[in-house]
Amino acid sequence: MTLIGMLHHRKDPKTVIKSYAYAVVAKAEGANFIYFTPGGVNFVNSTIRGKLYENGNWIERIMPFPDVIYNAGSPEKLAKSKEIIKKLKEKIPFTTNSIGNKWSVHERLKEAKEFSNYLIPTEVVKDTEGLFKFITAFKKIVFKPIDGRKGQGIFFISKKGDVFHVVKDSDSQHYSKQRLSALISEKISSETHIIQPYIQSLTKSGQVFDFRLHVQKNGEGKWVITTIYPRIAPMGSIIANINNGGYTNYLDPFLEQEFKENAFNIKRTLEHFSLSLANHLDELQMIQYGEVIDEIGIDIGLDQNHKIWIYEVNWRPGCPPAFYLELDVVIHTIQYAMYLAKHQNTIKAKINALKKKSIEEKQDIPIIAITGSAGKTTSKAFLASILSKKWNIFESKDYWNTTEHTKKHAAEINESHQAIVLEYGMAYPGVITEHCRIIKPNISIVTNVGLAHVGNFNDDIKGVAHAKSELIHGMDQKGVLFINKDDPNSKYLETKKFKGKIITTGIKSTADYRAYQIKYAENGMNFKMKLRGEEITLFIPILGEHHVYNALNAIAVADYLGFTAMEIKAGLLFRKPPRRMTIYNCRDNITVIDDTVHSHPQGVRAAIDVLTNIGKRRNIAIIGQMRELGGLREEEYRKVGEYVINKKVDILITYGFRTNEIGSQAKTKGFSPENVYHFTNRDELHELLLKLVKKGDTLLVKGASKTNMFDTVKFLDQTFN
Repeated sequence: MTLIGMLHHRKDPKTVIKSYAYAVVAKAEGANFIYFTPGGVNFVNSTIRGKLYENGNWIERIMPFPDVIYNAGSPEKLAKSKEIIKKLKEKIPFTTNSIGNKWSVHERLKEAKEFSNYLIPTEVVKDTEGLFKFITAFKKIVFKPIDGRKGQGIFFISKKGDVFHVVKDSDSQHYSKQRLSALISEKISSETHIIQPYIQSLTKSGQVFDFRLHVQKNGEGKWVITTIYPRIAPMGSIIANINNGGYTNYLDPFLEQEFKENAFNIKRTLEHFSLSLANHLDELQMIQYGEVIDEIGIDIGLDQNHKIWIYEVNWRPGCPPAFYLELDVVIHTIQYAMYLAKHQNTIKAKINALKKKSIEEKQDIPIIAITGSAGKTTSKAFLASILSKKWNIFESKDYWNTTEHTKKHAAEINESHQAIVLEYGMAYPGVITEHCRIIKPNISIVTNVGLAHVGNFNDDIKGVAHAKSELIHGMDQKGVLFINKDDPNSKYLETKKFKGKIITTGIKSTADYRAYQIKYAENGMNFKMKLRGEEITLFIPILGEHHVYNALNAIAVADYLGFTAMEIKAGLLFRKPPRRMTIYNCRDNITVIDDTVHSHPQGVRAAIDVLTNIGKRRNIAIIGQMRELGGLREEEYRKVGEYVINKKVDILITYGFRTNEIGSQAKTKGFSPENVYHFTNRDELHELLLKLVKKGDTLLVKGASKTNMFDTVKFLDQTFN
């Protein structure tokens, strides 16, 4: 006869109402039942001192170790006995194992391609800046504690103009950015919080609702639906949780009222989804922990397109309220406990098979290499940010793109990584071939072919393209190649013999992935594009149309790898590489744009575009040297001088050897001579800036890192801080 043990933190079963039901049902199912606490466990003689329910009373008994344990106590209160519980788990199967808090469940589901599509992008709030970026991207967000329960501590935040609308429970207030920042800082200093886009499910009458899907395992070890029911918030509230005034309804009449002819299909969809997700979470538990789970409650919403979104998943969700289903829940639990006790060998064999399959599936992971004359680091940062929303990735450090760096990366990559994202730099022929010999990619991106290092290729752009093509020749020939269709020099890339798939990106040309309606926003760019036939609006927290191209590279690869539009949207809120369009907001409304990592003609023009788009009063361009242009230097400097003429640049300052050619050409084409300056001495440049800079000015500092233009950024920041 199977002996089922109920483990709880309370000593007296009379204070645990459900213990009666479990004891009675166990007896009816032909099993013995004992209630016990960790203090009643004796590992010396493998016995438990607990209580049996006999003739309407709880009688203390000492029994041998149970065949199976139902863990019903509070995880927090049982934590002090974790060593006892750990030793019990080594000897006895547990029906119930924790799947973690909201965040850990979310992290598990991200790994599943079939279910990540239903996840609402979720971020841990590290600082207020991250939260404000999230609001800019998603417009309406939810801010809540990571371990919150029963709908407590949830804030709904939206923005209109410069004002933030904040709703908590039934209280609604308007906040300034400063006041909201103070609130968020206070909350995250005392407890970990997460943010999500606000996905709203509304009835025809305008009330917020969600669905609770309650599933359990039965006496055959199979997942079954205990119940599915809607929860409706009171009018004016945005939380449907029962503990916050929400109420329940029966499923069929609710679906018929709200969805009419779609009611049947939606019901079947909810049933299929609940069982599929339960099976998947169970398999993840087996693979990762060698354990099984027996019961979960899934809270979901339906958007206006009837798409399912997972709000949260709870283990041990408790009995559904007001539906008289307590007995069903208990019967499933007891029957499954009896199954678990008798089929341990079968379950262990399944766990081993799943672990073996998981290892085999990890063999062929995406190895992504990025090269190009511009945009490598930013494209890599965008892509790594998106992929990390779901996978454990290896990402090369910013600007670590030499072959020596790639050798170090090869030594650091291990079996835990689910994707690899690298940038391959080069200044001479043969370098990228060496990169590919060290780590051979199966996905490659060539951002563009420009004039960076052209002086090392006999001043011939085709030589640069040939060197970039080493990535195409050195990668997996059945892999996937992403190229920029708008870049005129990318036509020189050697793709004819490539046997893999070529995917294009662009803005001006018709491409596989094309961005349009590009607009400058606060500290970033907004644009639209179509993903899988659906138009979406995206935001990147970095200025410049050229960075939209970099984002497109990442979007295209992520979409190819099966990432959802929501995951992509959240991933684009990346950690911007340092000194790439970094904005310094100084006193007297003075703005400094720092773009001082690399400098080549294409990048200088892009930076000037940013200056003229965000400058509100006078625009001052400070342009440093562009290196390795070889015999093309004079011609390219003159082209930059001509480019300034048609832009809203009020003052042009050049710094470094021969950069005066930029200003000379600008003056020749009509730029006011009195507003052109040239320096080879940094101190003299800084003395001019002290006299020149006025309230409301916007200054661009652009130059290669080897010319130390960042010193001028630091000077401006310290002077006008």
